[in-house]
Amino acid sequence: MSAEEAIFQIAEEVSTCTKCVLHESRKKSVPGDGPADAEIMFIGEGPGFHENEQGHPFVGASGKFLDQLLAQAGVTRADVFIANVVKCRPPGNRDPLPDELAVCDSYLEAQIQAINPSIIVTLGRFSMNKFFPGAKISTVHGQMQKVGERFVIPMFHPAAALHQAALKPSILGDFAKLPDQLNAARVALGKPIIVQKVKKKVEEIPDDSPQQLNLF
Repeated sequence: MSAEEAIFQIAEEVSTCTKCVLHESRKKSVPGDGPADAEIMFIGEGPGFHENEQGHPFVGASGKFLDQLLAQAGVTRADVFIANVVKCRPPGNRDPLPDELAVCDSYLEAQIQAINPSIIVTLGRFSMNKFFPGAKISTVHGQMQKVGERFVIPMFHPAAALHQAALKPSILGDFAKLPDQLNAARVALGKPIIVQKVKKKVEEIPDDSPQQLNLF
């Protein structure tokens, strides 16, 4: 089975999944978006209001901010695969529960194996905990570490900047380092480096955050 076929199959399974209570309140599942051969995979926390409506990840306020952060790093959505640790929206944007994380982890692991990214960027503490259990995001954010066959960079969730303006400089700084970190990972994995141009500066954070998932 090709990577594309595997990603499609996982999305089909997610769309009909009834393994936890989140399926009872979902409108649309959100398996993830992006190319099956993406070098970078972003893993967020869970769908918010807009994601539940549209079936795609990061389409609310923090999604708009993420697009700007990617542009600052010389990357577009077409370059990366974006998923979440849970594929259905937790009611009221609450934190995902341990059993929900456990059930969805099999889908996430299957996506990681199919895509085989060079770098995984975790967005928020729940996705960070998958790779760095017990770590504090305030102390490890932006630091790339080798985990198994690939590199992982924990970062704050973009929603953090919507609710804590003091975190915005850290988020901007972490994303500014991403192109160099990707090339460092390429070198370590025996791949050629790529020179990328910064496309634009990050603009002001859009102000339609109340319905966006607040998990970081």
